Amino acid sequence: MSGSDPLPSWNEGNAKFSVINFATRVSTAGSSDYVPINERVAVFDNDGTLWCEMPVPVQAFFVNDRVKALAPQHPEWRRTEPFKSIIAGDIKTAMATGIKGLAELGMATHSGMTTDEFVQTVREWLASARHPTLKRPFTQMIYQPMLEVLAFLRSRGFSTFIVSGGGAEFMRVFAEEVYGVPPHQVIGSTIRRTLRFAKAYRSWCATRCSTSSTTKPPSPSILISTLGAGRSPALATLTAIARC
Repeated sequence: MSGSDPLPSWNEGNAKFSVINFATRVSTAGSSDYVPINERVAVFDNDGTLWCEMPVPVQAFFVNDRVKALAPQHPEWRRTEPFKSIIAGDIKTAMATGIKGLAELGMATHSGMTTDEFVQTVREWLASARHPTLKRPFTQMIYQPMLEVLAFLRSRGFSTFIVSGGGAEFMRVFAEEVYGVPPHQVIGSTIRRTLRFAKAYRSWCATRCSTSSTTKPPSPSILISTLGAGRSPALATLTAIARC
């Protein structure tokens, strides 16, 4: 393997050739496909693309542990789905309750605290949580081939974004350290915030969900166009390549 290979973990084949060839063509001055650097945007899904999604998305494990930690304060949860299944250790049944059930779980575990408090909660969880079968921290459950793609695209002048249905605030805690993607380039589902004053400083407190509990969260393509990526991003298809 050549030391100059930007994707050493990839098998030789059409997918690897296409990624390298495309990124080289659009970033080489004088090429008929040249794209100005300020228009080079590559977007990636997170779950199942950059890190594991099995047996359930990682954020579901966070929700699971948060429900169990908060359960003593909510005895009614033992009689109410989807909390009842979570407390019983049946994450898959809880997730089967659909968008409404997931929204209820999200509101119960992600709201009622300041942004700083939520960030600290996620950091502490990531430091101790382990994948149920591989017994590794979730921040080590990353796909090396995709880390190489991220680094390669950035070396060719691309801005790399994460656009996911997962929680934006959750992903922003680790995205820069793990993927090299800064927080302001992470787009996802969000909790609405209410600005309140606490002593001598301002802090944001999450109070309610940004989407209805009975509707589907915005798709990645909607989020891209709504939140400022401008034109259609150049490498949205990398999600499909990664899943193959």
